Amino acid sequence: MSGVHPLASVIAAAVRGITGAQARWNGCAPEAKQRIYFANHTSHLDFVVLWSALPSEVRAHTRPVAARDYWQNGARGYFARKVFRAVFIRRGTGSQAEDKEKAIAEASTTIDELIEAMGETDSLIFFPEGTRGSGETIAPFRSGLYYLAKKMPQVELVPVHIENLYRILPRGELVPVPLVCVLTFGSPIHVAQGEEKDYFLERARAAVQALSRKGQS
Repeated sequence: MSGVHPLASVIAAAVRGITGAQARWNGCAPEAKQRIYFANHTSHLDFVVLWSALPSEVRAHTRPVAARDYWQNGARGYFARKVFRAVFIRRGTGSQAEDKEKAIAEASTTIDELIEAMGETDSLIFFPEGTRGSGETIAPFRSGLYYLAKKMPQVELVPVHIENLYRILPRGELVPVPLVCVLTFGSPIHVAQGEEKDYFLERARAAVQALSRKGQS
């Protein structure tokens, strides 16, 4: 059952104020339905800003997927668990495994944990690149989004492009720079019947890229 922390609305308003976050719903409406919001990844603030940009009734049922090694401990861990209700995963799940079978088993376990976290009502915020990029290009998507979508075919996959956040909080910096961050939400997609993994992942990546101002020009 989803629970809303008393600080949730305060933190969401503060984050929007600091980043100037503007949400543009170009391909769908902000509805309280079960979805997977998948976005480009350029900053540790990505999931915080995306979560904060959602209307309160949607935010109450939306859980970010966060790297355990960065977000689980200290004050970050408290807010990630109690306010954002983050789902922690090990960064690079499966990629460091010594053999292919172990990698597949680790990845499958992670997908099952995400599905369990969603239950019947909650949505996820997901970053298929798996690691932060430069903000200039979007790296190839890892396979998790495909397998998650295959196991949850009823759930809408909503592409989101986050623009300027890598400039607001550059890698290695602690103090945000006052700029406007734009989040553009696109039309939901699904895995087509018989669609191959690599084709779907490239189609999903292109859907995010197309939402950027460069992609629309």
